[in-house]
Amino acid sequence: MSKGRLRRSLSAWANNASQEARDLQDAYANKDVARIVDAPDRAQVRLRGTLRTVTLRPRGGVPALEAELFDGSGVITLVWLGRRRIAGINPGRSLDVIGRIGSHDGVRTLYNPRYTLIPGPHE
Repeated sequence: MSKGRLRRSLSAWANNASQEARDLQDAYANKDVARIVDAPDRAQVRLRGTLRTVTLRPRGGVPALEAELFDGSGVITLVWLGRRRIAGINPGRSLDVIGRIGSHDGVRTLYNPRYTLIPGPHE
């Protein structure tokens, strides 16, 4: 693949990713819901987004289910301590979550958030 063709391919991919992020922000926009990028730390917040990844990652010998929530503006890590699996919590699923944002090793995290499964922007 030539350099010019590679650049065009990468540019098209980046434009698609940017458009997807804008679409998600529009779909999840609501006066009662904060954007992840604007949500304050150590305050009760309500967020909406789509799960990018879901993994089992033990913390201190305790099982913990971790998920990345993306709303088009940013990403936040959701952690359910003591859980190996939660029905409905899968990559690509849309959620409405409520909790208090903390930081663990520089990563913004919501521990044991209350959640509601919601239809995604494309459903």
